[in-house]
Amino acid sequence: MASTNTTTACHSDGFVLPARSPLIRWLAVSAIMLGIFSIVTTEILPIGLLTTIGSSFAVSDGMAGLMMTMPGLLAAISAPVVTVATARIDRRLMLCVFMLLLAMANFLAAAAPDYWLLLVSRVMVGIVIGGFWSIGTGLADRLVPAASAGRATSVIFSAVPLGSVLGVPAGTFIGDLAGWRTAFVVMGALPVGVLAMLLLVMPPLPPDRTTRLSVLRSMFKGVNTRFALLLTFLAVLAHFGTYTYVTPFLEHVTGVGRQLITIFLLVYGAAGIVGNFLGGAAVTRYPRATFGLAAGLIATATLLLPVLGHWQIGAVALLIVWGVAYGAVPVSSQTWFAKATPDAPEAASVLFTASFQATLSLGAVAGGVIVDRTSPSTVMTLGGLVAVLTVVAAWAHFARRLTWPDHT
Repeated sequence: MASTNTTTACHSDGFVLPARSPLIRWLAVSAIMLGIFSIVTTEILPIGLLTTIGSSFAVSDGMAGLMMTMPGLLAAISAPVVTVATARIDRRLMLCVFMLLLAMANFLAAAAPDYWLLLVSRVMVGIVIGGFWSIGTGLADRLVPAASAGRATSVIFSAVPLGSVLGVPAGTFIGDLAGWRTAFVVMGALPVGVLAMLLLVMPPLPPDRTTRLSVLRSMFKGVNTRFALLLTFLAVLAHFGTYTYVTPFLEHVTGVGRQLITIFLLVYGAAGIVGNFLGGAAVTRYPRATFGLAAGLIATATLLLPVLGHWQIGAVALLIVWGVAYGAVPVSSQTWFAKATPDAPEAASVLFTASFQATLSLGAVAGGVIVDRTSPSTVMTLGGLVAVLTVVAAWAHFARRLTWPDHT
């Protein structure tokens, strides 16, 4: 349905878009994308700085991994709680509040004199993740005409691999150049800019389809929803249980310096962009095969790293495979939840966010316990075995010949 600068556009469900120019509409989509980019970058920023921050506070690599655990844990809680509690509040206002809170969290991290205060800032980050992600990822069809909603959703989710490409390597580079605190200052400035953009281009977004706890509870009755939860749990556990500690692995096993680690992580992130778009193009038609292939490649990379990761060329090659594979995981997981609950897009986003972040937190803390008691190579091996279980689960879904959408 076409839209003009002076007319409204109506979706098939009867929702009417306000009369706004195409440029402003896509700028609003871009604002959400940049907000998620800020969130993703902030969340994974400590990965590249893990050993540096740990040394400055005299804590172990496993203890430093709590910087990844805390946001995931709080995001899993805040996704349903905040979304339901603010269900009747304008979504534009909530997005702005979350960006302000993210800026404050990063500035607090930059100034934290003690490690516990840094963890408090990470709690704030978790609240932002749960709220902004759950609300923002379901707004594409309210910002652009229905015919463009799919493309707008792809633009929004492109923030995930972009955050991986630029976030960890850029944070590592800034940290090496000017200190890890400066990296958090820079990341505090970014959401301030996004906040200004939201205020300028985002239209009022009164609640449309209110998300209630009863809706979330009913989603668990569907077998496809349960499979989506299982696959997300296994794939994200395998990834973040290992990737959180990739810097110690590259330092201690591959034996590379900080500057080369930045390059390695940049290569990984670039591969993640490729994986995101390949996965996004394939998952709608082949959801089981896409998720299963991604998990299989993660298993291959992490299981082979302890063997081939002693050499730089081997480590880089496997990081490329890993990046392509994981790049497809978030869009695959989100698609599974969306297909399982086509009539409740915000609720699907809430469940996706909560399950994803809870498992991220569990993976980071489990990997931290293992790396402190064994070695980074053991973490990689165990993560690879969990990824193998993901492949088995995807095959089991195929064997049951389940179809979409799920109304069972």
